[in-house]
Amino acid sequence: MRDSDLPGLVADLGIPGIFDLHVHAMPDPVMNAVWAVFDRAEEVYGTRWPITYRWPDEQRLAYLASIGVRRHSALCYAHRQGVATGLNDWTREYARLHPQVLHCATFFPEAGAASYVSAAVESGAKLFKIHVEVGRFDVNDPLLDKVWGTLEQAGISTVAHIGSAPLPAQYSGPQHLERLLQRHPSLKVVVAHFGVPEVAGFLDLADRFPGVSLDTTMVGTDFMNRRWPVSPDLLPRVRDLGLAGRVFFGSDFPNIPYPFAHQVEALRRWSLGDDWLREGLWLAGKRRFD
Repeated sequence: MRDSDLPGLVADLGIPGIFDLHVHAMPDPVMNAVWAVFDRAEEVYGTRWPITYRWPDEQRLAYLASIGVRRHSALCYAHRQGVATGLNDWTREYARLHPQVLHCATFFPEAGAASYVSAAVESGAKLFKIHVEVGRFDVNDPLLDKVWGTLEQAGISTVAHIGSAPLPAQYSGPQHLERLLQRHPSLKVVVAHFGVPEVAGFLDLADRFPGVSLDTTMVGTDFMNRRWPVSPDLLPRVRDLGLAGRVFFGSDFPNIPYPFAHQVEALRRWSLGDDWLREGLWLAGKRRFD
């Protein structure tokens, strides 16, 4: 499948376009720093990771629109103390300038996190992003107690990279999210990348906690299947969760080592049905975030 095939696919499915919950947009210095890590991916992750869409921001935005992505996130994540407020200011302005972009925000365990998360919620943030591996923090850090309470009360989702791929971390894995959910059982968390490789464990949490969802970012692709394939035995559960509106399409654009369309192609190969694709590609995101 080519990127140019996507508008025809979504038309055949009878949906307006694609709602991508896992697109990254960052200030240029931050994005360049991220790309520099991927340039060393063979050293860091043990595999090459070329950036397919290593383009200026406006070119990336125009390209997403041209292939049928009608709504998408602009995910930034704080990797250390002291950077979240600046990123949140940037993403707020970015969403204001680009109506197709969700107003996103981030946080980190630090003094003041509760205050700036509340400010982001009041300013209209619809989605937060955290990266446990990169930030090397525990979602159960006491400095985040009020943050989670605010997000739970507001019903706002957080995309959490908390699975142990591509590198295991001290606080990655479903057991850490489970501890958080025991204290905040109605919290809305979207587990990025299906939580690979601990997909079964995160599906178990989704069975127990109605606020837990998954995003499809990179799962099922040839690149991911070389190291972290999703077991075929889990696909019936993935189908049921998706039909319930709790599987969101995510691509990781622009930081992917293959064409965007390959992610859609990978999901089609699971043969979970057109209704499942319609939910994941558009309806679930539209219902939750618009």
